[in-house]
Amino acid sequence: MGLVNHTGVTHFILLGIPNTDGLQTILFFTFLAFYLCTLLGNLLIFSAILVDPRLHTPMYFFLGNLAVLDIGISSISIPKLLAKAKNRTISLGGCMSQVFFFHLLGSTECLLYTVMAYDRYVAICHPLRYLLIMNRRVCALLAAGSWIASFFHAAILATLTFTLPYCGSNVVDYFFCDIFPVAKLACADTYVIETVTFTNTSVVPLSCFLLILASYVRIFYSVVKMNSAEGRRKAASTCTSHLTVVTLFFGPCALVYTQPQLNNVLVTPVQIFGNVVTPMLNPAIYTLRNKEVKAALRKLRGLQGMGALSQRE
Repeated sequence: MGLVNHTGVTHFILLGIPNTDGLQTILFFTFLAFYLCTLLGNLLIFSAILVDPRLHTPMYFFLGNLAVLDIGISSISIPKLLAKAKNRTISLGGCMSQVFFFHLLGSTECLLYTVMAYDRYVAICHPLRYLLIMNRRVCALLAAGSWIASFFHAAILATLTFTLPYCGSNVVDYFFCDIFPVAKLACADTYVIETVTFTNTSVVPLSCFLLILASYVRIFYSVVKMNSAEGRRKAASTCTSHLTVVTLFFGPCALVYTQPQLNNVLVTPVQIFGNVVTPMLNPAIYTLRNKEVKAALRKLRGLQGMGALSQRE
């Protein structure tokens, strides 16, 4: 990322979740269960999309990207939370990586939700031209553009954070390295980074949210005008799933990054929900009412059963 290091600090100490003394064992098994469920759920979704040709469509292509993002986001903070009881320290490079990858994946997910809203808009409002508009090349460009734009976005934020001089306390009053908790430890004025960070972490999500909202206003009018009850039901089913995960994503973002001075007692549960709970819920939200994904998962289970049988023979 080309970061220039002007810091005397070689590592940071993460204080973890506040007011949890004596609850380490319970929290360890709770976070471990969430993490394993997240990995299992998202890997199943990703595998089902790969093996079932019926799911080789734009919507499921983006859903596969979302599964990868959810695995990545949960893997940024949960392993360190699990190891906190034995080792609270994180190296400077590890802290840089957490900041960079957290904002890379978070920004990509934000852009991906916007792309998925556009995909639903085209599918419902322009069904006859859907495959022409959302062809493989367009889908690949939209997905790649989301990742590339987010890479530069995260690189800028991480560079601004770690080119600040750190020469005093290295104790981060948080459970992972994020911009605001780390920047507070700098031995210099952080006005510029706080301004740029606030702009990047609020303007980008706000722009995406407004684009999603505009897409769904158009979708709503199209659904209302539909003569087919089955068409309305199918459109409502796919849109409800997407709107649910959008709400789960933008809700915590709005609280954490538009209120940087919010008390840690309030910020930490919100951030834990976004980093730990939401990635686990997304696979369930997309499969509970989706017959195509359920059928693909049954097919995947059947293939696994045939593989196990052939090994026995």
